Amino acid sequence: MNYEELVKNHSGELIEKLVTHVVSQDPVEVLFNFEDNDQWAIVSMHQYEEDLEISLRMHSNQTIDLFVGYYDDEDEFHEIVHVLNETELEQLPDGLKKVMRKVVDDEKGMRLPGNFLSAK
Repeated sequence: MNYEELVKNHSGELIEKLVTHVVSQDPVEVLFNFEDNDQWAIVSMHQYEEDLEISLRMHSNQTIDLFVGYYDDEDEFHEIVHVLNETELEQLPDGLKKVMRKVVDDEKGMRLPGNFLSAK
């Protein structure tokens, strides 16, 4: 199964895997990033052996997307972006959403214990 199919058909599993990874970290880094007029808070997980990045990004308009970035066999970088639906949004701990919202609003990243983010 390629990454496009994985995101399209199994995004919930990717989100669960990412959230589990993020809240188990100590500390967790919620970063702030921007490009042109778009700003977002981001939490990420990297699988270096597969040249893979899986991230959740909350944009300034409160939209949250799943971002998958990877390198193919020719070392070209590809990005897949999937906007979370209501069911997928409900998978996210309230603590994580609140911290991501604060990072976007303050335009400044945060570092905090993972157990703080797991609060529903």
